[in-house]
Amino acid sequence: MTVRSTMRLLFLTAAAVMSAPWWLGAGHVVVIDAVQPEAEKSIPDKVRLFIPYKEYSQEDNQRILDMYKYLRVADVSDGMDVVGLQDVGLVDPEIHALWKDTEKFSHRAVGIAVTARYVPTNKREAKMDQELISRWYSTLTSEAFMDVLVPGSMLVIDAMEDGESRSIGSTNIRAWQKLGMVGLVTSGGLGDTDEIIYHKVPTYFRRLARGIRPGRNELESVNRPVTIGGVLVRPGDVVVADGDGVVVVPRERAEEVAKAGLTFLDNISRERYIRETGKNPWVK
Repeated sequence: MTVRSTMRLLFLTAAAVMSAPWWLGAGHVVVIDAVQPEAEKSIPDKVRLFIPYKEYSQEDNQRILDMYKYLRVADVSDGMDVVGLQDVGLVDPEIHALWKDTEKFSHRAVGIAVTARYVPTNKREAKMDQELISRWYSTLTSEAFMDVLVPGSMLVIDAMEDGESRSIGSTNIRAWQKLGMVGLVTSGGLGDTDEIIYHKVPTYFRRLARGIRPGRNELESVNRPVTIGGVLVRPGDVVVADGDGVVVVPRERAEEVAKAGLTFLDNISRERYIRETGKNPWVK
């Protein structure tokens, strides 16, 4: 949720419950003045943004996702080679699947990128009591990207340098999933892994982390270009993740990459395609 400037926070956010200490349980009443900083509405003359934001309709997003329904990371990588994008979009394998399902392959995920970036904070608090923790969650280290998650979103969080910050846990990742997130890729910290695996949320991450976000990081931006494992990810790009890792397809090349990648389907994925579509383009 987004907490507006005049609202008084009565209950902890999902993020706060997820990451707060044991004594700060769900439903615990906390009354504080929660001031959510407004996002910048205008860009000062001395600031230059050279990668523009482009918005795509949900209809077009779904059309593209349908084209990638059967494609594996390997197929997409091969399709990228065919169209001249060799070694583009291949995320460092250090970012890997938290869990794998070798029967139904439910760990696989294909989605349209929604991006967020957390950065290390340069602020410190003398004492992190429950009121201060809640205030951090609703202001400096909020989850404002929840406002733009839609069905088919792949949440991509750039938090490479935020140290021991546990930006993702079992409660907030489930809340994001309920808004339509099909999977998550992060270069930052992840906690509550047992519960995330139990709930089978497709998750690709770099490292474990145990510290709460308050006092450790701040949300820098939502839906701006980020880098994950050495790869540029822009909102609207196509992100494919499975046991082989993660690949990111530039949106303007997504259709031709999908068509090229389809020819490389093999074994189980090809059988599933033929069974579900009634088509067999591999028969000459």
